[in-house]
Amino acid sequence: MQNTDPTAPAGAQGAQSGASEAEAAMNADIDALSQQLAQAETAVAEMRDVLLRERAELENQRRRLQRDLEQARKFANERLLSDLLPVFDALNSGLAIENADAAVLREGTDLTLKTLLRVAETNGLKQVDPTGTPFNPDLHQAMSMVDSPDHASGLVVATLQKGYVLNDRLLRPALVAVAK
Repeated sequence: MQNTDPTAPAGAQGAQSGASEAEAAMNADIDALSQQLAQAETAVAEMRDVLLRERAELENQRRRLQRDLEQARKFANERLLSDLLPVFDALNSGLAIENADAAVLREGTDLTLKTLLRVAETNGLKQVDPTGTPFNPDLHQAMSMVDSPDHASGLVVATLQKGYVLNDRLLRPALVAVAK
């Protein structure tokens, strides 16, 4: 189809078809960009959803850990106290005896003390009774220095109060008398 209008310039028809091709190319670019934008919006929405889920999971985990920590604190001594129940029972039995002589009471107290020490040892507590050993400032506290011809200088000759170590950490030093 040719333009038969003698007054129309010869290149006008070509210009119209060039403009429509440029417009079509621009529309195609706009459609492609619109598709890319829609894909990007979908990806952002998915990432936002994942982010919200992860935040919720982290918050739930934090709450669970806090609850577990509170439970651990609350029942941390459960095993120790359960182990102490026989000691309580022995003391109650000793107190229930009304007409006991001193020897029977002493024997019962000795057995109760041994039970208590056994419970303490199973829970990591060890006694420090250094009589006859060299003075160790890491475990002992010297309360006095005494002249003792039977002991070498620096040896512990008497324990005034036993010390205790809990799981290799000094809980209380032993109070001792040391030979000069």
